[in-house]
Amino acid sequence: MESGETVFSSGLPPAEELAPSKAAKREKGIWQRRFWEHQIRDGTDLERHVDYVHFNPLKHGLVRQVRDWPHSTFHAFVKRGELPEDWAGGVVEQGGGFGERD
Repeated sequence: MESGETVFSSGLPPAEELAPSKAAKREKGIWQRRFWEHQIRDGTDLERHVDYVHFNPLKHGLVRQVRDWPHSTFHAFVKRGELPEDWAGGVVEQGGGFGERD
C-alpha cells in the first residue's frame, strides 16, 4: 500500500524547470529536502510529534511563547484542558528532539 505522500507526489505533473540536483533525484519540488516519512508508533510517539509542531514557532523565534502563535492547534489542546496555557514557557533550549531525527 502506498503512503499518502507517495500517492500525492506521484500524481503531480512534472515540473517544467527543475534544478539538475532535483531532476537527478526525481524530486518534484513539493516536499522540503529534509522531509522524511515516519509512521507514528504509539501514543508517546504521537505526543512527541504534536509537541514538536506546537513548539516549532517558538523554536524558530517567531513568538516568545507557544501560546502566541495564533495558527496553532495548541489552542484547542488548551481549551480541552490537555495542555496548560503556559506549556513550554518561553525557553527555546528544550531537550528531547521533539520528533526530529537524531
